[in-house]
Amino acid sequence: MKKPFLLPLPALLLLAASTAAGQAGRTEPELGYLYPAGAQQGAVARVLAGGQNLRDIKSVYVSGGGVKASVVRYMGRFVRLNGEERKVLKVRITQARERIAAGLPPEKPVEPPPPVEPGGKEGAEPGAGTEGKGGTGGKGAARTGLENISRHPLLGMLHELSLEELEFVERKFLKIDPRLQPNAQIGETAMIEVSVDPDALPGSREIRLLTARGLTNPMRFEVGRLPEACEPAPADAAAGDTDPFELPVLLNGQITPGDADRFCFRAVQGQKLVIRACARRLSPFLADAVPGWFQPTLALLDARGREVAYADDYRFDPDPVLFFEVAKTGVYKIEIQDSIFRGRDDFVYRISVSMEPFITSLFPLGGRIGEETMAFADGWNLASPIITLDTGPGPGRIRGLVLEQEGGFSNRAAYAVDDLPEILKAEPNDALGEAAKVALPAIVNGIVARPGDRDRFLFEGRAGDVLVAEVTARRLDSPLDSLVRLISPSGKVIAWNDDSMRKQGHLHAEIGVLTHHADSYLAAMLPEDGVYCAEVTDAQGRGGPDFGYRLRISPPMGDFELAVTPSTLNLEPGRAAVIRVHALRKDGFDGEIEAGFADSPEGFELQGNVIPSGRDQVRMTVTAPARRFDAPVRLRILGRAVAGGREIKREAVAADDLMQAFLWRHLVPAGEFVVAVMGKGGRERVALLGKTPVRVPLGGSVTVRMRTPMLPVTEGIQLELSEAPAGVGIADVKFMPRRVEFMLTAAEGAVAAGFADNLIVSAFLDRAPDTAKGGKAAANRAGSKRVLVGVLPAIPIKIVKKDE
Repeated sequence: MKKPFLLPLPALLLLAASTAAGQAGRTEPELGYLYPAGAQQGAVARVLAGGQNLRDIKSVYVSGGGVKASVVRYMGRFVRLNGEERKVLKVRITQARERIAAGLPPEKPVEPPPPVEPGGKEGAEPGAGTEGKGGTGGKGAARTGLENISRHPLLGMLHELSLEELEFVERKFLKIDPRLQPNAQIGETAMIEVSVDPDALPGSREIRLLTARGLTNPMRFEVGRLPEACEPAPADAAAGDTDPFELPVLLNGQITPGDADRFCFRAVQGQKLVIRACARRLSPFLADAVPGWFQPTLALLDARGREVAYADDYRFDPDPVLFFEVAKTGVYKIEIQDSIFRGRDDFVYRISVSMEPFITSLFPLGGRIGEETMAFADGWNLASPIITLDTGPGPGRIRGLVLEQEGGFSNRAAYAVDDLPEILKAEPNDALGEAAKVALPAIVNGIVARPGDRDRFLFEGRAGDVLVAEVTARRLDSPLDSLVRLISPSGKVIAWNDDSMRKQGHLHAEIGVLTHHADSYLAAMLPEDGVYCAEVTDAQGRGGPDFGYRLRISPPMGDFELAVTPSTLNLEPGRAAVIRVHALRKDGFDGEIEAGFADSPEGFELQGNVIPSGRDQVRMTVTAPARRFDAPVRLRILGRAVAGGREIKREAVAADDLMQAFLWRHLVPAGEFVVAVMGKGGRERVALLGKTPVRVPLGGSVTVRMRTPMLPVTEGIQLELSEAPAGVGIADVKFMPRRVEFMLTAAEGAVAAGFADNLIVSAFLDRAPDTAKGGKAAANRAGSKRVLVGVLPAIPIKIVKKDE
């Protein structure tokens, strides 16, 4: 790799300073949880938002209609208090509650005078003798032993807090579990107020906080129709300590280490209860926890404390569901805990206990676009087993059905639509002699109806044709772990597949991102003319009425999906920031995909907007207009390509690239791609001059020119290629009035001709340590600080031979 080149400071001012600096130094605000993570229609709820870099919150952005939110206050960071501080805090909380109960005005407590040290003076250096016990101090402040209270943005103003806020302080600082390890990612808390319209549609919304440093990532917030309650204090009290809830009810809580929360409710004989936990749905992946999410278990206890039902999942979904028909009227208790007894603030859950409908299976699992399709539904508390599927034109091949009836709203049942002819399988079809013949192309709707069941379908094939067999089941919530085989006319298995690791389709999973890609996919060239057989079975030998599937048998039908990460972008007016656009290619399609904004506010630009042939992802840049925006804005990115002579248009799904358990990464869908444009407006934008893509010769170089504002030279920064392709470098940087030039090079043998990509040029500033603080020795220990100050607009390149 070539040595970075130095540029004068104007380059710093050309770039998206706030955005890139945030990406490098992790200074952008982040949300880790909301508690409670939902509210009933028509309710107003105080919600705790945990995360980091949340200071100076300006507003709350809600994606989805019928919900509004506002900031109550910043609650500060968690600090461990020493013994004296805990005693004082307990007294002050009691006094504040008494004043509220008596209707008295707030009264700030009198701070104790600073102690006089033996042989010392009043106002000695704070924090002395308290290090490691929760004490803090700073130069020039008087030490009272209560520094964590007096200096904390929340603890120092207890006299102004509401009862809700006082309860939070008590739980957070006095009832803290000593086993709970500090976690900086969720170390700060803010309180917001969420108002839900009475007619707001039930379902998910997304909440982001806008701070002085930018907009946070989204967190899911659920709108429901059931009465809601939060865990009592303490929630794991013995039976009888709390009054039983009347049904239906939705219970909210958080799990601490080793905690088991228990709720009592009254049930009547004959009720068919559906008890659903919602935890992983709220936060699909945790980077620093194994297995990578909160794994709740549910146990149902009768009045005598006997366990009458238990669940630790629902099929392959980590969020458990209990189905229970009440045999005897009485008080029952639901218990929730983590399966391996972990716990922390972001282990948030919602449990619904109701007689609402629950769909366990649909058949068929979809239909042809534009054709009326009736499906048979099985489950609990269903008013009718026959449901009409919405197969009308519209975006999305995988859709969701929520059944509304007198008893409430059902869970979301997934189904698929396509434009191929649809076929319902008929039994028996296990033996080749019984298998039905299928005219291609087609989608066969079937069920692996019993353990060991094999569904076989015959079709005509010609030598040299390429055929695709794809199963869609797990993506539609079916428990089937499919195995598909392709059998030749001579009876030989010429191709088979168990689990396909391709990502396509998983971006639409509402119940959480799948970690077991159990759907099968194969593509094979047929060796001879004749009648072939496609066989579907369960890889684990299981089966049953819920094991439905859709089998597509067709020639390759090139297609793609797009995802853009991150789902939240922070920009300054006129500046650029990096996004990554992922192409999820289908059936061998490897063509070029052009991306652009659709129905987005005027002035936004997308640089490097082409995904080259064969590439699964590229980085692009978004440049904001020169003006600032008072509120975050939604952007839509549309991809266009030509496959098999037909034009394909697909809207990019907003997503976040999240880590699971320190290792694996997943694209987690979000509802919207949202951009916050903050800062001073009126800045001239940087622009790439000349034709694109820039053609970089192997073994040679090419000059790149960019138009820049006229800015004074003050000091140097480092300019580098970010995530540069092997063998591609930057050299000979020159800064001139209203222009910057540099050379791009390509080393022979390290990169091949024809390779195409977008280059991202980043600028870093090396800041020398301050020798005025602590002298040269302290400065040498601190070392210089390297700060990412921004990026130039993306530069599309193509590697070519020297003579091209």
